[in-house]
Amino acid sequence: MITIASKIHDTHTFFKTLKENIGGTLDTSGNEYTFELDHRLGNGTIRSIVLEDGISVLELDLETNDDVLLSIETLLGTHVNFIYCSKGVLSHSFDNGNTIETIETFQTSILTNINSKDNTILVEKDTHIVATIISVNTTHEVSTSSQWMRNIKQLFIDEQTEDYLYTGSYNLKIAESIKQLQSIKQEGLVRSLLTKGIVNVILALEIENHQHDLANADMATTSLTKSDIAAVEELTEYINNYPDLEHRIDTLIKKVGMSAAKVQEGFKFKHGLTVCEYVRSVRLTKSEELISNTDLNISEIVYSLGFSSRSYFSKIFKERYNCSPMHYKKNKLAVSA
Repeated sequence: MITIASKIHDTHTFFKTLKENIGGTLDTSGNEYTFELDHRLGNGTIRSIVLEDGISVLELDLETNDDVLLSIETLLGTHVNFIYCSKGVLSHSFDNGNTIETIETFQTSILTNINSKDNTILVEKDTHIVATIISVNTTHEVSTSSQWMRNIKQLFIDEQTEDYLYTGSYNLKIAESIKQLQSIKQEGLVRSLLTKGIVNVILALEIENHQHDLANADMATTSLTKSDIAAVEELTEYINNYPDLEHRIDTLIKKVGMSAAKVQEGFKFKHGLTVCEYVRSVRLTKSEELISNTDLNISEIVYSLGFSSRSYFSKIFKERYNCSPMHYKKNKLAVSA
């Protein structure tokens, strides 16, 4: 086992310690750090970006050939950490080591150090781990309009007398936002602004999920298992990648080995839509992209995306964008001229 001790609130020291302990390469650019593992230990990256308002994001994408124990020192009663596990399983304990909690795929966790100075995170060998930790420094000076920061401090620090660790229910909405965060390709200021916007959405979803779980502590929010949720995620990606296909429910259930009722429950749980509604939504989004960015005419777009007719497409397009596809295209051309 490889043990790495560092300070999460000192980003420079954290990444310097990583490099000194396990080797690898470290790239620093402005407020962003990207560390790549030495291939002798495994594959993957650890990336961090420091945002304004006392918020930082740490992303783990690792598969190691030895257990890695991250012992991270933190300041007491200052930081609230929101953890989301997109793939694999993470194990966490406070410095007393008495209680070990696991955070599974699609699960969210919120932790605050009230009495313990250290957080210990275990990355098990031969397991692909993808996780995101958003750390909020509630002592950071923020504008008077940042009531949400004071609310976070009150809820997760001021009202706590002991170390706080909440492990929530499965949440695919957060998974979708995490993917958006990971797919940002821009650099510099644009990257920071896009990251901050998505991080704010993730924090809102985290807090909403926490409140929902507390309000429904004695009720099962869904009958879906973790494998069911993973299957719904697979179908979501499949529809996103191939919006032009027919996507009949009987074909989709065969693809993942679930019942039609389970698939529909999964899509309602993740998207708030039935499968049919979700397919239509994806196609509409794609149609807007094609109208805006290609020379395809409306008929070509209609049939390339699998819509049943041009009149039907025009009807639902107008319902979403408040104008016909043709007017939308003309307006886009006028703006770009």
